[in-house]
Amino acid sequence: MSVIRRALRLFLRGVTVVIVLVVVLAALFGYFVYTPAPEVPRLSGTLTRGSIEVGGLQRTYRTYVPRGLARGAPLVVVMHGAGENGAQMRIETGYGFDRLADEHGFAVVYPNAYEGYWDVCTVAEDVSANGHKVDDVGFLTGMVDKLVREIGADPNRVFAAGSSRGGFMTFRLALEAPSRFRAVAAVSANVPSPENFKCKPTSEGTPSVMIMNGTEDPLVPFDGGSVSLFGLFYKLGKVRSSRESGQYFADLNHITGTPETQQTQVAGGARVEQVLWRNNSNVEVELVAIHGGGHGIPQPYRRRPRLLGPSPMEPNGPAVIWAFFDRQRPR
Repeated sequence: MSVIRRALRLFLRGVTVVIVLVVVLAALFGYFVYTPAPEVPRLSGTLTRGSIEVGGLQRTYRTYVPRGLARGAPLVVVMHGAGENGAQMRIETGYGFDRLADEHGFAVVYPNAYEGYWDVCTVAEDVSANGHKVDDVGFLTGMVDKLVREIGADPNRVFAAGSSRGGFMTFRLALEAPSRFRAVAAVSANVPSPENFKCKPTSEGTPSVMIMNGTEDPLVPFDGGSVSLFGLFYKLGKVRSSRESGQYFADLNHITGTPETQQTQVAGGARVEQVLWRNNSNVEVELVAIHGGGHGIPQPYRRRPRLLGPSPMEPNGPAVIWAFFDRQRPR
């Protein structure tokens, strides 16, 4: 009987250890990773699913069109981060772009990357399907052309925004499809370092570019360096600093001189620094540095996981991005 009792005590101790471990892990997950979904707003329009075949792959997307949208309205492409999809991007932004679409009269499309990963300009982590390159530029430009025909969007006022890997993808669009987009906005992304850079810029320069980065981003270093999470996960190679990234696009567009700088204190202790490169052309490059911000688009509707750094509720990132887009006039 004593042997049975000892075995039972050991079993109960083991069960207790497992329970404690599960509770601790659940608590850590809840603190660092979990974040409640934002309240779904009342929106006027409809969300529809669409697809297009590119390079032998069926590619998908969701489009939000406000009720009564006039023909010739702008179109905004919004791209998700690594391992996600367009539906998750709507939630992550607190439906911020849909809210703005209702208010300002434009359509929004949320494309889905192949298996969750865009093929960006970094040499590290190439994306392929059965050994063949995934043509994300072809997918996104083909999708835009299709939507211009179907909903009557203005082909001269097409914009692209993205966060994290989606932000890196906006750089690729700016470099390799500059005539198709009037402006792009990259959040939580920097231009890859020369040895980690595979994109081939066209000779015509780029559209206007906004870069919005948090100074305390634990994944994409604001001051440049290796992209990774704790040096262990999601290794995307080395990138330039945010300031160097802005200067890179200014140089491509032959914008010389010292950029304009202004700073604004916002709620929650964050400080917004705006650095603007522009000349007498109609192309602008702007760096929006969120001092005290982490990884992802800041917005007032949803806090991001603590794992991704500080999550200020201001500025309203989608609104800042749309204001930048809205002031870009057709060439």
